[in-house]
Amino acid sequence: MNWVKNFYINYILKFTILSIVLGFYIGSATALFLAGLEAVTQYREHHQWILFALPIVGLLIGWLYFQYGVKAKRGNNLIIEQHRATQKETIPLIMAPLVFITTLLTHLVGGATGREGTAVQMGGAIADQFTKTFKLNEQERNTLLMMGMSAGFSAVFGTPFAGAVFALEIMLFKNCKWWDILPSFAAAFFAHYICIHWGIRHTEYAIYLIPAIDINAIAWAMFAGAIFGLAAFLFSSLQKYWSMLFGKIKYEILRPFVGGVVLIIAIQLLGTEKHLGLGIPTIIESFLRPSGTYDFMIKILLTTFTLSAGFKGGEVTPLFFIGATLGNVLIWFIPLPMALLAGMGFVAVFAGATQAAVTGIVLGIEMFGLRAGVFIGLASILAYFTSGMEGIYTAQLKEGVKYKVYDFLKRVAKL
Repeated sequence: MNWVKNFYINYILKFTILSIVLGFYIGSATALFLAGLEAVTQYREHHQWILFALPIVGLLIGWLYFQYGVKAKRGNNLIIEQHRATQKETIPLIMAPLVFITTLLTHLVGGATGREGTAVQMGGAIADQFTKTFKLNEQERNTLLMMGMSAGFSAVFGTPFAGAVFALEIMLFKNCKWWDILPSFAAAFFAHYICIHWGIRHTEYAIYLIPAIDINAIAWAMFAGAIFGLAAFLFSSLQKYWSMLFGKIKYEILRPFVGGVVLIIAIQLLGTEKHLGLGIPTIIESFLRPSGTYDFMIKILLTTFTLSAGFKGGEVTPLFFIGATLGNVLIWFIPLPMALLAGMGFVAVFAGATQAAVTGIVLGIEMFGLRAGVFIGLASILAYFTSGMEGIYTAQLKEGVKYKVYDFLKRVAKL
């Protein structure tokens, strides 16, 4: 049995070293990215004229990906595909600097995108470069990719538990092995603390008033969750619709240019400055006082259009924005505290759009505490089931609990 003992010793040693190495590189890269994001956001807010550069920057982004990122343009979907691919190919390292630069450019000119996609892509690209260095086999490489994803998500949001679970859930729990769990958590925590060490401070949200957990409160939380799921469905559907429209433009380089022109017109006509970029101030506001009635809808339209046109970033922070501002509006007819509804929407729309209900529950508890986490968890589960069969990551397989439930209902309907 010595060979078994040696196997576990080597495995633990190998992935302990990898967790530390990935945590340092991905945490540092994410810290640099977040600092850059803050700088370009402040510049844009003080120089509104730069919004008119949207088409030019779009053209530059289109050219960069056409010239250097043919494979990298698949983004998060490339990492998910490689996790289960039979023919493995190294995720190009150029994905990391490409998405880093183009996301900062997108936010500089007011693109209504997020940041998680950038951090996760950087994490996956950086992680995969160590496959050959450590002579990893296929299963070990899959573990490495999950470590990269969890480290990126954890560092960019400051949520190590949710980051680790996110990577496991996006790759489908059934396709993961028990030995994936500890490395995924270790990489997430190392990356988080390295990012914090570099002086990055994450936005904090608070829910101070939480009602007693009774039948009425649970019923209202589930009802709100169903509404959040429909918002997630609308987001995913519009993203596919805009992508289909932009797909009709033969030359890919021109897609973000055309998108930039349309965005300038929309911004000037609608006066949507607060919906540009991450929209963190509006998210914070939604926990404190009534938001604009149509804030969530405007953000859905702008983000799905911007990303489909070819600008870069992520979807998660916009999903937080959409959920928080929608939850804020639901206080009109749902008798739950405003901040709680905002927090429920914040997480539940994310859970529905990413098809990651477990991550939503963990994220809710990690960010808002256990008591609020009960309401957020219920909303996330309902959002998961009412958000349709496909989310924002098209490479995800139609498997898991939801698929089985839908399949069962279809069979019953045929009887």
